[in-house]
Order: sequence, then C-alpha cells, then structure tokens
Amino acid sequence: MERMKKLVAELKGWCRGEALDEAHAVLVLIQEDVDTSTIEETMQTVKCLGRVRVRGRTFNSQLNRYLVLCECKEVVKGELVPAEVFPIDGGGPWLVIIADAATRASTQVNTSEMQQAPGKNVEDLRTLFPEDEAAAKSTEAILRAVSDLLDKTSKSSSEHGSYRRLRTFSGLLPTPAGEEQFDHWLGQARLMVEECDCSHREKRRRLMESLRGPALDIVKAARASDPDVGPEDCLEALEHAFGTAESGEELYFAFRLLQQQPGEKLSDFLRRLEQSLNRVVQRDGLPPGCTDRARLDQLLRGAIASDLMLVNLRLRERRAKPPTFLQLLKEIRTEEEYEASRKKITPVMQGGNVRQNADVKQTEIQNLKSEIKELKALVAAIVSKPAHDTSVSSEKSPPNVVYNECSSDSEITALKKQMKRLQQKVTNKVAEPQAAVSAVNTSKPRKPG
Repeated sequence: MERMKKLVAELKGWCRGEALDEAHAVLVLIQEDVDTSTIEETMQTVKCLGRVRVRGRTFNSQLNRYLVLCECKEVVKGELVPAEVFPIDGGGPWLVIIADAATRASTQVNTSEMQQAPGKNVEDLRTLFPEDEAAAKSTEAILRAVSDLLDKTSKSSSEHGSYRRLRTFSGLLPTPAGEEQFDHWLGQARLMVEECDCSHREKRRRLMESLRGPALDIVKAARASDPDVGPEDCLEALEHAFGTAESGEELYFAFRLLQQQPGEKLSDFLRRLEQSLNRVVQRDGLPPGCTDRARLDQLLRGAIASDLMLVNLRLRERRAKPPTFLQLLKEIRTEEEYEASRKKITPVMQGGNVRQNADVKQTEIQNLKSEIKELKALVAAIVSKPAHDTSVSSEKSPPNVVYNECSSDSEITALKKQMKRLQQKVTNKVAEPQAAVSAVNTSKPRKPG
C-alpha cells in the first residue's frame, strides 16, 4: 500500500539522517508513549534482532501513532522479523517496518490488524475499499481504509491495555529497593482484579508477571493444585502467606484502640482509621453496612486533640445518620483549611499590636531621658554653688547613665531607677545649705542680757 511505502521511505530517510545502516534498523509503530527501556526490552524478545537500542522517536498525527527508530545489532532479515510484536507490559501489538520487505510487511500488518479487531476478518477488508478500480487506487480511499483500521486497532488495544503493569512484589524482608510493600501491592492488585474487564486467565497472568521469588512460588503452588485457579484465589493465598495472621475480631479490637497522635491532623487520623477499618472488613471482623457508624464512633473516641473541630462539625449529633468516608473527609479538610487561614491572619494583627506597644515604650523612654537631662542640669547647678566647698568637692559626680538597648522593658526600669537616684541626689543637695545654716546658728554663744 501507499501508506506502507511512505513508512518505508521515512525509515530510510531517518536512517540516512542518523547515519544508520538500513540493514540494522527497524521502525516500530506504538499506540502510546512508553519508556525507552520498555521498548528495548520488548524488541529484544525478537531473537533475530539481537541487542536493540532506541535511536529516536516522533509522533505521526495522520496515523495517531508514535514512530520509534531502533538500531539492531544483527542484520535485519525480512523472512525472520515478525510484522508485529506484543509489548511486555501488555496491550495491543506494535507494528514493525523494515527496509527490505515493505510489501510483505504491509500484507502481514493489515491481516494481523484485521484479526485483532473483534468480529472482523480479512474478507471485511475488501468492503472498506470501493468496488470501482480507479477509486480503489486513489490515495484518499487508501488513507481512509488505513485510518479506519488503526482506529479499530487502537480501540481494541485500549480495552485490553487500560491498566498498566503492577509493581513488583517478591515477599522478601526487608523490602528490596524498587518493590512495593505487601499491603500497597495487594490494594493495587485487588483494584485490577475488580475493575479490569479482561478474562480471569489474563488477570492471573498479570498477577504472575508482577511477582518474584517466594511470592511467585506461592502462586505456582496454587496453580499446581488447581490449574484453573482464579486471580481472587491467588490473592487469598498470597495474603495467607505474607499478610497479617490476626483474625477479624483482633483487627477490630486494634481499630477501637486507635487514637490521634500528637501533632497529627484530624484528616490524617481519619485516613489512618479508614485503612484499619478496610482490613477489618476484609477479614469479616465487621459487616460492610456498619462501617460508617464504626468510623464516626472511633473518630469521636480517638480524636483527643481536635475537640473544638468536632464541635464545629456537629459530629456527635449525627451519629444516627453518620456520613460516608468521603463526605466526612471533605468536611474535615474544609474546616482545617478555615482554621489554617484564620491562623495566618492572627499573627498579622498581633504584629500590629506589638508595633503599637513598641511605639508607646519608645515615647516613654524619650520622656524619661528628657527628665533625666533636666535632673542632671539641676544637680550640676546645685553642685556649682560656692557654699561648703569641701562637701561639694567630696561629693561624687552623678553616675553615668547606661542604656540597655537589648530590651525596652529593662531600659525603662533602669531609667526609672536612675531618675529616682537623681531625684534623691537633688533633694540631698537642696537640704545641705539649710542644715549648715541651722548648725551655725546653734553654735553662736548668746550675749548676756
């Protein structure tokens, strides 16, 4: 077909631009953008290509596909290279274009794509082309046919490849780097088994692809005892081997003992309650219809650091009709955001009061300093008087005033003490001349009458 010839021409031009030998290059059409390592591992499953390395990728809007240029260590032989490969992560097939077998590749690709489409066969391909020979040869008809085929292929691949590969789990302790803990992996695996529309055989295959070491041995043993074992039974066997050995009653007792930790937000405590409650329900420790009531009761019992928030949410009055987990989480998060915004505003107001108090203290300090200066001047005037030079010379000069700039309160206290001392000094200086005069009068002898 004309489209296939264009792809071959694009492969050759790409090889020329990358200075790559056409005999060691293939062009791969993939439905979605995936990691380079995944592409290389998938293409290396074709043994005749040898080691494969990705040299570049681009997106073709007409085909709605990613075009990936791969360099192969071995020489590409048209009779050995398949027209399509299946990715190791699952999903629809990837089309493979080579330089020396465009006609063969075109035939195999169209046939395989029609076989992938549900309810279609090769005979249906003929109905896509007009009966008129001239119209069949037209480029527009060919492009329309290829577009229809690609749309059907992408729809089929999206139905079977909507779920990505599960993370690896081996059951080794401590958990190796890059692997999931059992509780996290089990939750993802249960979601895949419950929501995926593929067959039980495909679900079991995906489970086994994600297992390594001891965990894979457990599933192999289950399959050996029952070749048709379902994915739910495989998960149950893994839970018995690597999950907790506590019964539903023991898990429920542990759930009733949970309390809010110091510094833990109420929403985080609620999520921790939900995880424990899910394990209780899975082990038949509590009927599913009682989860809302049990969650609310334990939240009220264990939230020892959020009494005010519980009062604001009026949760105690709603025990008769408890909210669901998502509704309760939404209400708590909204209240937490409100409290956080209120705390952001409070420091601003407190900062304004602090600045006002600082201005008042500064004014008071300036007034005290002015009074002290006046007192100093008064003391200096009294000391400079000629009366009683000896007493004046023996008198010490007023102490220097030391200001402590580190704290406003301590500075005020020091200034007040200094002012009291200066006031006392002034009082003593004023009283000294009067005492001297009275002493002189008493020492004079009286004249006889």
